[in-house]
Amino acid sequence: KRFACTECGYRGAKKDNLIRHTRTHTGEKPFKCDQCDYTAAQKSTLDLHLNKHTGEKPFLCGQCGYRTARRSHLSEHMRRHSGEKPYKCDQCDYSASRKGYLDKHMLRHTGEKPYMCGECGFRTPDRSSLTRHMRRHSGVKPYKCDQCDYSAAQKFALYRHMAKHTGENPFICGKCGYKTNILSSLTRHMRTHTGEKPYKCDQCDFSATRKRDLNNHLAKHTSQ
Repeated sequence: KRFACTECGYRGAKKDNLIRHTRTHTGEKPFKCDQCDYTAAQKSTLDLHLNKHTGEKPFLCGQCGYRTARRSHLSEHMRRHSGEKPYKCDQCDYSASRKGYLDKHMLRHTGEKPYMCGECGFRTPDRSSLTRHMRRHSGVKPYKCDQCDYSAAQKFALYRHMAKHTGENPFICGKCGYKTNILSSLTRHMRTHTGEKPYKCDQCDFSATRKRDLNNHLAKHTSQ
C-alpha cells in the first residue's frame, strides 16, 4: 500500500513517511530544542542541532583524527583520503568529491555569474564567494580567536592562526605522513599522490594541480 500526499502527489511506502512529508506543506515543526528556540520538522534534524549545544562530534576519521557531528560530513571527508570523486561533469572530464563542487564547476560551462556586488560590480557564480567578497567592503571579521584578540574575514585564516597557539597539525596524509594545519593544504598535497590536475586551461590542453600555476600559464596566452 502506498500513502499519497493530496497536495503534490508524493507517495510513501509508510504512513510515517507521509506524515513527515506533509510538514513541508504545513510548516509544522513539532520537535523543540530545550536549550533555545530552535524547532525542527524531523527528529533527526533536531538531534544534529543539539550537537551544537553539547559540542559532541561522534563521527571520527581513523586516518587523520578529523571529527564531525554529521555522518554525511565524515563521508565527504573520507573522499579526501580515498580520492573518490563520484560527481561527474557531463560536458568534460571533471569530477568532484562533493555535489556542491560540481555545481560550481558547471557554471564555468554556462558562464553564469548570478551573484553581484552592489559596491563594485564584482560577479561570482556562488553566494558564499560573494559573502566573502563583501567583507572587503564592510571590514567585517566574524571569525574570532578565543585566545587573543585576532579576528579574520575567512574561516581558513582563523584555523591557520589557531595553529600558532596550539602548534597542532591535525590534517595528516595517510600515504606518506605529511602533516599540516590547513585542510586545503592537505587537499593540494594529496594531488602529488593521485596525479590529479583539476585546473584546466580553456585555450590549450594544459592542466595544473594548483590554481596559481594555471594563472601563471594563462598569462602566457594573454601576453602573446
